[in-house]
Amino acid sequence: MRSPLLFLFLLGLLLPLAQPSQAQETTAANEQPNFLVIVADDLGYSDLEAFGGDIPSPSLNALAENGVRYTQFYVSPTCSPTRAMLLSGMDNHRAGLGNMIERTAPNQEGQPGYEGVLNHRVAPLPAILQDAGYHTYMAGKWHLGKEPEQIPAARGFERDFTMLAAAGSYFDKTGYDWNVPDNQFTEDGVYLDKLPKDFYATRTYTDKIIEYIESNRGDGKPFFAYLAHQAPHDPLQVPNGWLRRHRGRYDCGWDSVRVHRLERMQEMGLMDEDVELASRLWYVPEFNALTGLTRYSIARKMEIYASVVEYMDQEIGRLLAYLDETGQLDNTYVIFFSDNGPESNDKSANAKNASASQASGWMSNDYDTDFASWGRKGSFVAYGTPWAQVSATPFSMVKGSLAEGGVRSPLIVVPPQQASGGAINREAILHVQDIAPTLLDIAGVDQPNTFEGHDVLPMQGMSWQAMLDGQEVSPRGEEDWLGFEFWGMRSIRKGPWKLLWMHKPFGTEDWQLYNVEDDPGERVDLAASEPEILAELVGHWDEYVAENNVILPNRHQYEGLEDRLPPRPAVDGTWPPGPEENYAEEEDDEFFECVVKTK
Repeated sequence: MRSPLLFLFLLGLLLPLAQPSQAQETTAANEQPNFLVIVADDLGYSDLEAFGGDIPSPSLNALAENGVRYTQFYVSPTCSPTRAMLLSGMDNHRAGLGNMIERTAPNQEGQPGYEGVLNHRVAPLPAILQDAGYHTYMAGKWHLGKEPEQIPAARGFERDFTMLAAAGSYFDKTGYDWNVPDNQFTEDGVYLDKLPKDFYATRTYTDKIIEYIESNRGDGKPFFAYLAHQAPHDPLQVPNGWLRRHRGRYDCGWDSVRVHRLERMQEMGLMDEDVELASRLWYVPEFNALTGLTRYSIARKMEIYASVVEYMDQEIGRLLAYLDETGQLDNTYVIFFSDNGPESNDKSANAKNASASQASGWMSNDYDTDFASWGRKGSFVAYGTPWAQVSATPFSMVKGSLAEGGVRSPLIVVPPQQASGGAINREAILHVQDIAPTLLDIAGVDQPNTFEGHDVLPMQGMSWQAMLDGQEVSPRGEEDWLGFEFWGMRSIRKGPWKLLWMHKPFGTEDWQLYNVEDDPGERVDLAASEPEILAELVGHWDEYVAENNVILPNRHQYEGLEDRLPPRPAVDGTWPPGPEENYAEEEDDEFFECVVKTK
């Protein structure tokens, strides 16, 4: 498929040099580039067509065809820690989100780095850029604090239209759970009593970011724009015209879709030919073992999810088209990624199965969970663990886990005026905390030692500037490593190696070791056969704890799950089981008809 952005770029080369384009005039006026950072919420690694998926995403395809796709980009396993690292260049344990504010353990309360908000020990990226002469704009989800001194307007954003909470309705202020029945929104630092007419989150956030950029266009100042979509976070809701857009598209089930997504990744060069899928989670049934009515209703959830993702892609395309038409795109770095792995929890299903309680009562009072209403305004539906593992293809686990499916994100970067022909970088090991120092480097802005009259911590991320300029393939060398901790889970990534410790029932509660370049599905534990590498990475884990004031929680998120899930099986005394125990065979033609059916 030809990229419209690339076409416009090539067309510009044919114009007479004596008649400079609007884009050239804009670039000349702005010595510093613009930055557009777009973040999806709970999008899986393999959902987009550019990463092997089957959800129509022409706008992000065009972005990928003009930029570079990076296959080893890491984030936090949940949203607010990722957002804190993005805006601070710091590890989440230092930036204030050592744990999500909703999950802070008793022994973490009151400790530095566990404030549950973006703290004041760091200098926020938008504030630094604003002080350097940038316009700074935000639209979308914040989840980094709700008090006046914590909201976007107080942390460096000149203009904002913001949902302060983690999630909620796409059509109104209905909140996400019984603790937050009504969402708070701000615009330009003012708490809103009502939302704009015809509010739909994905469309309205796009409207606002375009409005803000347009309001100062032509004044000679560059901009930093942060578009933080809540899509495709549940509750999955779309405008009525999008409800049946993908009818029948996923009737073949999750087992087949996972297999064929990996095949497409391999054909595209995103994965090696010998890569194997992570084993299907043991408590997820084989799709073809379900009754026909159950298969139909569960496939419907994935159809709605696909509509939410496709609508987001459409709005991203509208924003990029605006920048192109106004001559700003050729001076803009565009970065797109997802904040964590795909969400497996389905609150609506849990509420139906729960006994009468405050939580289940909230769901029935605030949302409609009936099948006929799924996807509509006022409804609550999520697609659950089976489809979440499809979104994480080919990785193991999902959001909330330090397995690859929870922390590896699709990343697309397009530097201005550098059409790359859709290159794929499989060498670079990158992290979300790298983005802030990268943008400062590109803008020629020094990282501050002090901010607002007090000392701040130096950024820990590594700049990508040399990589983006083609001088190197990765900012990290053989001796560099990344550390992770979340909900008591622990991990180190160094070169091809990954150290992992997870709670039962999802882990062994012992150190595991994987070669994730050869085995991205984390199928073969090499801890016993590679004791020296294991010891080396455990040593790095100790360094990570000391450097970042990591406080392991005295309770963990998965406590008690062992009693609610079926026993994890063993095959020949090993875990995980091989693919032959997990996947029903489907003919290629049948699959093609299922997922490529004409809308």
